[in-house]
Amino acid sequence: MHVVDLAEIDAGMIGLVGGKAAGLGEMVRAGERVPPGFCLTTEAYREGEVPERELAQAYDLLGGGRVAVRSSATAEDLPDASFAGQQDTVLGVEGMAELVAAVRQCWESLDSERAVAYRSAQGIDRAEAYMAVVVQRMVEAETAGVLFTADPLSGSRSVMVADAVRGLGTAVVDGSAVPDHYSMGPDGVDGPGDGCLTRGQVAELRAAGERLQRHFGSPQDAEWAYDAHGVLWLLQSRPVTTLFPLPDDGHLPRPRAYMEVGHMQGLLRPLTPMGVSMMGLVTDRWMGDYFTSHGPGGVASPFMVGIGGRLYLDLTDLLRSTATRSRMAAGLEVYSPRVKQAVELLLTDPRFPPRRGLPFSAGPMAGLALRWAPSALAGVARAIARPAPARERAFAGVRRLREASASLAPSGAGAAARLRFVEGDGLKDAMFQGIGALLWPMSTGIVLGVLPAALLKGIATREEADTVLGGMPHNVTTEMDLKLWRMATRAAGHRELFSGTPPEELVERYRAGELPDIGMAAFLEVYGHRAAAEVDIGMPRWGDDPAPLFAAIANYLRVDDPGQAPDLRFARAAERAQAMITELDRRARRSRSVRGRLGVFLMRRSRELTGLRELAKFAWLLPFHRMRQQLVLIGEELAARGLLERADDVMFLELAEVHSAVEQGADHRGPVAERRAVYRRELRRPEVPGLLLSDGTDVESLLPPPLPVEGAMAGLPAAPGRATGRARVVRDPVGAHLEPGEILVAPTTDPGWTPLFMTAAGLVTETGSPIAHGPTVAREYGIPAVICLRDATRRIADGDLITVDGTAGTVAPAL
Repeated sequence: MHVVDLAEIDAGMIGLVGGKAAGLGEMVRAGERVPPGFCLTTEAYREGEVPERELAQAYDLLGGGRVAVRSSATAEDLPDASFAGQQDTVLGVEGMAELVAAVRQCWESLDSERAVAYRSAQGIDRAEAYMAVVVQRMVEAETAGVLFTADPLSGSRSVMVADAVRGLGTAVVDGSAVPDHYSMGPDGVDGPGDGCLTRGQVAELRAAGERLQRHFGSPQDAEWAYDAHGVLWLLQSRPVTTLFPLPDDGHLPRPRAYMEVGHMQGLLRPLTPMGVSMMGLVTDRWMGDYFTSHGPGGVASPFMVGIGGRLYLDLTDLLRSTATRSRMAAGLEVYSPRVKQAVELLLTDPRFPPRRGLPFSAGPMAGLALRWAPSALAGVARAIARPAPARERAFAGVRRLREASASLAPSGAGAAARLRFVEGDGLKDAMFQGIGALLWPMSTGIVLGVLPAALLKGIATREEADTVLGGMPHNVTTEMDLKLWRMATRAAGHRELFSGTPPEELVERYRAGELPDIGMAAFLEVYGHRAAAEVDIGMPRWGDDPAPLFAAIANYLRVDDPGQAPDLRFARAAERAQAMITELDRRARRSRSVRGRLGVFLMRRSRELTGLRELAKFAWLLPFHRMRQQLVLIGEELAARGLLERADDVMFLELAEVHSAVEQGADHRGPVAERRAVYRRELRRPEVPGLLLSDGTDVESLLPPPLPVEGAMAGLPAAPGRATGRARVVRDPVGAHLEPGEILVAPTTDPGWTPLFMTAAGLVTETGSPIAHGPTVAREYGIPAVICLRDATRRIADGDLITVDGTAGTVAPAL
């Protein structure tokens, strides 16, 4: 079949007619006014010759004259790939010679440079792409433009926007004219009163947008035109593919406000569905009795939710409560300046009025305080008085947790028993039994990391106070990285092997026992439960795949300056810290400041305890790793029963779905395939909203842009010092290549990224917090760091020579 009338096309024919034609056919079926036309199918493209006789017949039936010829590829106008503007449209075509030429131009545009680049970015295989061509009667437009049924900038589903110009709408699409802009929100229309469109036409467009969105079931990007008689024609409609997903909160009072918290763990990539499900379960067990939001009928919403595979906290009740709203913004200063400003904006929003009452359950919270206050005070006092025994108790707790999680994991059991471990004994270990032994020494260390600087105000600058945090001992993450460096020194005798062999091949040879013994097995025995994005239980651990470790060793082997060896850099940072404490002690004594003397005392104690801040996460990841192993074994059983395609598909299910598969034999292969596709799409998302409303509004997008810093990009200072070097933009630490002395520029970092710090001269991230893992480790290595630099991985190009000022929080081109 080479030619099909648009009226005969539906969404199920996309393989034959392409995305654009399928959308047009659906619009015709829905009763919308669409210019009449036909589609030259992908069969003609596959055969490679334009079927001129059939094309001429269809053109004659259409009445000849001027037509619009539009590309309609099979990978076009899909929910996850719009291809907007990537392939050709030819307007005003008249006569068979022009029509045949236009068809060939559309076919050729499937392999245009921009289309090839777009397919590559979207991960679309060229072998799966074919081109159909739509031919429609040309609308001689008086006014034309584009309608988005959701605001593409803010993400709000409560607002439609339209851009309009006189004449053809191509001037809007290609940006060659400044259009009239109309915003249609709950409070009415905002746009020029004397522009291209009357208020009646704006209302008509809005109604058309509502119909299209209702018919297609998602926000739409539609092209339209008004002819000389004032008749509205809809020229195409495709999904808006860039919007961040909506929260699932229709059962709760709205609007609601959600704050993204994954980046506090160095996590911007989406979590697997199992990762979201497990984090929800963990959070509910930790906090479910204290923070609850209730909808009609008392339906409860968890404090932490997954949106677009990211972790968000529901701040709605905190924003509305008179007991907490006044403190909200101040508490977020360390989290993110832009999110703080966004919260301040919401505090003025009439949709979030203050109301009396607490945002948490007062009884359980009071009971918790009464239960833990005595032990907390005693634990903190003991840790400050005798830090060494407190530290040993904490590490002993980790050892007990490691032993217990290994002994309790079921062996040789069926899927049901393994699932009970995941939801029961394993989780109990992770949250309660092992963590208690290290809670108070660790908490004391965290407080001592920030309190002395406040006490030394007027005696020490912020940079001097931060210097004291350098080379901090007893940190499991820095100790891990230094052990990895020592492995690299052992690998130096086989430099060509370890630096010249792909990491994946090294893994195969390691498992086959064909590599020199550099200590990898012993390292994995202690740290094999760690990885990048490790709070996602769906992510493989280093013990599952040590390729990132071999890649890090290859990076370390490129260090050719002995003075830049990471262990020496760490030692120098520790020396600077001790020297600074001595200097601050001298100043405090000279000024006879009791507050200063206390600050110096606590600084010395911080050197004993603050390194423990990483210990809790390190500890609970031990049983978490055992729980992951049990989930993989469950996946193997379900795959053997034909309920999953492969074992790791279990990570694309939620816990309730695993129950249905294990207990009832439910087949989840279809949903898993769909979720994998969504997950791949979300992996490509360059940024996520820091503060999100239930209608999809990214609140930060409503803020004025930050004031420019002359000659520099402004972020947030996170680790003091200055460094100049070539930028290395890294979006995934797995297999990353970082030369010694380069500046690491990344979306975010977690402990899985920190092996790269060992050779980095500086760090720049798009998100983060000064108290998060990445900046903490950067300070301990003496690496200057700037965080919360918006769009850093796009504004800074690979190889740019830049200067990072971790004290001022700026990044500038190096002179």
